[in-house]
Amino acid sequence: MNKCIFLDRDGVLNVERGDYTFLPEDFVIVEGVPEAIKALKKAGYLLIVVTNQAGITKGLYTREQMQLCHEILMKKTDFLIDKIYYSPYHPSFSESLSRKPDTLMIEKAIAKFDIDPQKSWLIGDRCRDVDCGQKMGLKTILISDSTTHECNPDFVSENLLDAISKII
Repeated sequence: MNKCIFLDRDGVLNVERGDYTFLPEDFVIVEGVPEAIKALKKAGYLLIVVTNQAGITKGLYTREQMQLCHEILMKKTDFLIDKIYYSPYHPSFSESLSRKPDTLMIEKAIAKFDIDPQKSWLIGDRCRDVDCGQKMGLKTILISDSTTHECNPDFVSENLLDAISKII
């Protein structure tokens, strides 16, 4: 079975703007992310992005706009990310088990890539990410600069580059 790092997108891989990020000119990769991705891949991890993209269902942006941002992400990380799963749903418009903190995106990845949850991690910047990972038996890292949280991740790190020191 494979080991995997599940990565949230906004706030972990790209700068969290506090608003939906869907324009290429607003999609800024967090400093240190390309180096962290290379180190995790070198350590033998699959790298899978799991991201809520409710702005699609809300009509704020299109799947094509989101895909342009994902193309930037892939280029900036030397195409080392194995798969990007996204949930376009929002509870105000449509319910879905794929939207974090629910687990369908991770369940699909585990089945497709033969992933061992006990050897895998989820790194996110919100408690819903941590909750999702914990439901699936993953170790979790919360990206945060705060010392207080409403959830209980295994570790807290300031950014992805700092987080990988807890993994490899």
